[in-house]
Amino acid sequence: MKKKITVVGAGHVGEITAQRIAEMELGDVVLIDIVEGMPQGKGLDMSQSGPIVGFGGRIKGTNAWEDTANSDITVITAGLPRKPGMSRDDLLHANTEIVSKCAEMSGKFSKDGIIIVVSNPLDAMCEVARRVTKFPKNRVFGMAGILDTARMRTFLSMELDMAVENITALVLGGHGDTMVPLVSCCNVSGIPITELLPKEKIDAIVARTAKGGGEIVALLKTGSAYYAPGAAAAEIVESIVKDKKKVLPCAAYLEGEYGYKGLYVGVPVVIGAGGLEKVIEVKLTPEEKAALDKSAAAVKELIDLLKV
Repeated sequence: MKKKITVVGAGHVGEITAQRIAEMELGDVVLIDIVEGMPQGKGLDMSQSGPIVGFGGRIKGTNAWEDTANSDITVITAGLPRKPGMSRDDLLHANTEIVSKCAEMSGKFSKDGIIIVVSNPLDAMCEVARRVTKFPKNRVFGMAGILDTARMRTFLSMELDMAVENITALVLGGHGDTMVPLVSCCNVSGIPITELLPKEKIDAIVARTAKGGGEIVALLKTGSAYYAPGAAAAEIVESIVKDKKKVLPCAAYLEGEYGYKGLYVGVPVVIGAGGLEKVIEVKLTPEEKAALDKSAAAVKELIDLLKV
């Protein structure tokens, strides 16, 4: 039976997410936004690319939550984007109100669905969605480390002049400046990255990865990244729809794993038909654990500010 997938927010991230889901033929797509006409126009335009690109399925743009009823998966991208000089933390209060409303309506019309949060600050917005919907932890999680890992792999590919497909990386922690790229888990076709690059080069790539989103914001000047975030969200949807059991770094609600309880933290997880099916605990060096503790503490500071 064909899946129904709702993408909330028809801005850049939402439209890229919807387009990729449609092109991958993962299900029928509903694109919802509060701006009248925008999701309808974008949905129609995307549909008309189908005969050219070669995909079927419906893409419906709407302003009515009723049209999202009984969605199997909802991807929340709605919220204000970062602007130059703005941290993800600055978005907390404005986007809490937006994501809270989106989660409320999603929970109302799709009681058995899975929610994937993309809105920033991501870890805190996952907690907002969980509190509002009261969904179990396997059905509310966030896209974070997939994007951060992709950035690290890209930077390594650029530095090494090697195929990005052969590069494996892993980034843990909150989706922000305190994220924790694990050099110990980074390799090229099994060859440790430490054998291919000097420490100063690796340190520079780690630092650039942590500030990867801010780099794009500074260049664009009027918005934030959307191609890679949209692709990352679609990869999660694919693993759910096809029950692929992919191991992906996502913002997961931890209940003792890695020593954290009642907190969303980016860690490797198994994504399948049941949503977030398993948290994988990686053995960390003392330095990595200290960095992850710092990142988790930064997330907790935001969570403590939530008024939901």
